[in-house]
Amino acid sequence: MLKERRLAANSVAEKLFAAEAAIDAAVAAVAQLTAVMPMARQDAHLAACIGQDALMSAMKTCMQLGEARAQIINTHQALRETQINIGLGAVAFNDMNCPPSAIAETDAPRRHLTIAA
Repeated sequence: MLKERRLAANSVAEKLFAAEAAIDAAVAAVAQLTAVMPMARQDAHLAACIGQDALMSAMKTCMQLGEARAQIINTHQALRETQINIGLGAVAFNDMNCPPSAIAETDAPRRHLTIAA
């Protein structure tokens, strides 16, 4: 039964990491589009009002993708809790402790920036 849980968890982890990567790629692509539009308008010597609706739409899309990214992080955390609940808490799924566990946060040494004059 542990083997079946491990196989199922591996399948879910693979799809989770793919979804996270897809969202990151979409954020990057929309951010690049958003960045190039004002420069293209300037290069074409067009008035500032040209393409404003498209720029605002791209910016809104980027914000929505940021919200989607936050939700997939919440999904990741919920799946981490599920992993523990089904007895696979000690199994690493190559997720680089993301999201960080509460234990990792409290055990981590605190480093403070010191400025020497």
